[in-house]
Amino acid sequence: MPENKTHTEVNDVAPRFNLIQSLHRNRRLLFPVVALILILIGDRIIQPNFFNIRVVDGRLVGSLIDILNRGTPTVLLAVGMTLVIATKGIDLSVGAVIAICGAVAAVLISTTTLPPLIVILISIAAGMLCGLWNGILVAYMGIQPIVATLILMVIGRGIAQLITNGQIATFSNPTLEFVGKGVLLGFPFPIFLSLIVFGLVWLLVRRTAIGLLVESVGANDRASFFAGIDAARFKVFVYVISGVCAALAGLIVTADIKGADANNAGLWLELDAVLAVVIGGTALTGGRFFLGTSVIGAFIIQAIQTGIFVSGLPPTFNLIVQAVVILAILFLQSEELRRLFVRIFTSLRKPA
Repeated sequence: MPENKTHTEVNDVAPRFNLIQSLHRNRRLLFPVVALILILIGDRIIQPNFFNIRVVDGRLVGSLIDILNRGTPTVLLAVGMTLVIATKGIDLSVGAVIAICGAVAAVLISTTTLPPLIVILISIAAGMLCGLWNGILVAYMGIQPIVATLILMVIGRGIAQLITNGQIATFSNPTLEFVGKGVLLGFPFPIFLSLIVFGLVWLLVRRTAIGLLVESVGANDRASFFAGIDAARFKVFVYVISGVCAALAGLIVTADIKGADANNAGLWLELDAVLAVVIGGTALTGGRFFLGTSVIGAFIIQAIQTGIFVSGLPPTFNLIVQAVVILAILFLQSEELRRLFVRIFTSLRKPA
């Protein structure tokens, strides 16, 4: 009997041990998910109706739907930014690319007879060219990523203003408007668009060797070169992906307001994208990356912004509260800080 009891105890402990191991391996996923849940609970405390979802004219309406919908531009940018950061780079130009691609779409749809699908493809092609420009500067010209993309960040809005002649270019086209305001199966169409892009990129980097090669380039591009990997080509590739994601975000932003605002479209969204990637656990030093948690990081940022909006606080508190919450999340993710807490806790438990 004692021997059987011992086996039973071992069998009971094994699943718990496996669970602990699983949580330890997936701690990068655990912290963002827990942070998002806690923020949503905080929003629910502030606004009792926060979780309510209702149907209005065949469209789901509610704060949770707003988070998914309004967070799609940041999600798209975070997907592209994750790959760029994985190669030890950064793309500060995505906000300007949003303005450029939105301006291209708005002007073409309002001043030409081109079909909306062609206009959308031309806008995406403009994003690809912007990404290609950044990639060439970084990979083949040897310019530091922060400097290379800062160039387009500065001149990009000037280019967008030239396209729109310094005005807010408005338009009225149901097909293009559907990209930012359409409804599919009750949900806003941008949610499906971001889901499709995320799925395609995830399949590309996790079901082929491309993801491993990108991580190799980010970890050590010189060693990758000697291993026969064309590091420059992969760097150009990830910047092009980032440009495409920014173009799609630009189409959503432009279609949502039925106009292209070169001054404000995508303003500071590049910083939200970088924060989302960092919250998701991808290190700015390159190497291993995490697409899924970057998306969660984007929704964390949007959940904070939505919570501040429904709380009735002045918009001036937005950046302050957002910074404090994100800083707390990053502290919780810090291995050094956790070790410090463990040492303090251990020292307090020691007998005098």
